[in-house]
Amino acid sequence: MTTIINATIGVSKGLPRVWMEGQKLHHGGVQIGKKYAIKADVPAKRLELIEVPFDFSGKHVTVSKRERNGVVHPLIEIRSEQIREVFEDDEKVRIALRRGRIVITALQIQTKIRERLKRIKDKLDRGEKLAVASLFHGGGVLDRAIHSGMLRSGVGSFIQVGVEIESEYLDTSLRNNDNVLWNEDSIAICSDIRDVHLGESTPQVDIICGGIPCLGASKSGRAKLGLEFAEDHDDAGALYLDYLNWVRATNPAIVLIENVSEYLNTAAMSAIRNVLNYQGYDVYETVLDGWDFGSLERRKRMVVVAITQGLGDSFSFDNLSVNKIRESCINEILDPVPLDDESWKPYQYLAAKEVRDKAAGKGFGRQLLTGSEDGCGVLGRGYGVNSSVSLG
Repeated sequence: MTTIINATIGVSKGLPRVWMEGQKLHHGGVQIGKKYAIKADVPAKRLELIEVPFDFSGKHVTVSKRERNGVVHPLIEIRSEQIREVFEDDEKVRIALRRGRIVITALQIQTKIRERLKRIKDKLDRGEKLAVASLFHGGGVLDRAIHSGMLRSGVGSFIQVGVEIESEYLDTSLRNNDNVLWNEDSIAICSDIRDVHLGESTPQVDIICGGIPCLGASKSGRAKLGLEFAEDHDDAGALYLDYLNWVRATNPAIVLIENVSEYLNTAAMSAIRNVLNYQGYDVYETVLDGWDFGSLERRKRMVVVAITQGLGDSFSFDNLSVNKIRESCINEILDPVPLDDESWKPYQYLAAKEVRDKAAGKGFGRQLLTGSEDGCGVLGRGYGVNSSVSLG
């Protein structure tokens, strides 16, 4: 029979200590009174307890016992500097017991933290491009911004794998970002992210990014659909789980998420925060407004940056700087359209809809702009379609 124990490394009498007891030891074949010598394999992050004869006089541990409520249990206490020599700063270890054999190894989560730290540090030292997993890719706007920002600091990047459900959006990104974001090693996936299999061949990346669909979290989405919680949305409500599954599978050193500012207070974000913390990331959160960084659009977005502990502690949103001078008015970015052009229409139905929406408390209305304004409200993904917008 086999027993698996995930145990905490403690300290006893000034020495690192791993302690285990209970019927589960007996289940794994450990018997009271047996002696074990400790064999350390530092490169493999492994300690093995090897059974030795009763008359063994070398350094060893003995299986003792403890009685609780009339039941006698085996107990093993290992106090040795070898624990720290092998596992360094790890807080927990995995103990496998089978037929009296005892093997102690690093937890998978600790191994993955070391792997991703080594991977990104080695690439930075060699000047290699960082691999990015882009989820809910859209047309690649967020990815292009991330790529450009890192390039200004001398760090190249490329999309290792990108996932987008809308064929038109993905085609647009591939057409406009060929040999910029995408290269011959990139994997472009046109699919619902829930249908993508994550197996052993899933590539490991250095950065993962994505704007988790906000249809259930935005003010307009919740008002339109009558949702009590963002997670109630049939299609988008649980997609944060898929994002977290990709984080686990690709093991990135850095995690980036953007969404509507309301997403910060959702149950989904609470789960994301807790999972990332447990997986060894320091999580930084804020709300940024594009207007403050040179955009004509007043667009507030939640931004989450999660960095693997040990990669550095100098990150701060306070270090952000403006690198674009905003145009003085909207007209500066618009093509001139003659007033007698057939594209001009009264759109009376939108005016009537605004009245109905206001009466119903839906929070929708029109953005009526002449072009002389110094900015505008949020532009939705369907800005090319004549429709109302959220006024929230």
